[in-house]
Amino acid sequence: MARWARAALRGLRRKKVALGVRIVNEKESATLNRRYRGKSGATNVLSFPFEAPQGMRSDTLGDLVLCAPLVRREARAQKRAPAAHWAHLVVHGILHLRGYDHENAKAAAVMEAREARVLRSLGYPNPYTAPGHE
Repeated sequence: MARWARAALRGLRRKKVALGVRIVNEKESATLNRRYRGKSGATNVLSFPFEAPQGMRSDTLGDLVLCAPLVRREARAQKRAPAAHWAHLVVHGILHLRGYDHENAKAAAVMEAREARVLRSLGYPNPYTAPGHE
């Protein structure tokens, strides 16, 4: 996971970065998804950017919450190698922490291209063109 994170953090102009990662079950994922996004059900990854108080510097980028049962189920359903899917979601979550989003088609294209480049550098296929992508 550290290797995936380092790849997603390349180009960030910081010498040190602190990143929290929590692996949860579906119940906790659903609770967090409802509380912070207003959406029902579990989700594969949630990103929580850290916002330092004004005037304070911090190495903390934020936190990722990954739902292990859902990630495993998605990998099976999409016929992907589990490591490739985990890597994709870690990279995806970190890019959200870096300010990328997919709220519109243009932003999604930029984010997906960045994800594909990072994953390719790690030896994984583009998750958006790989078989099983929905």
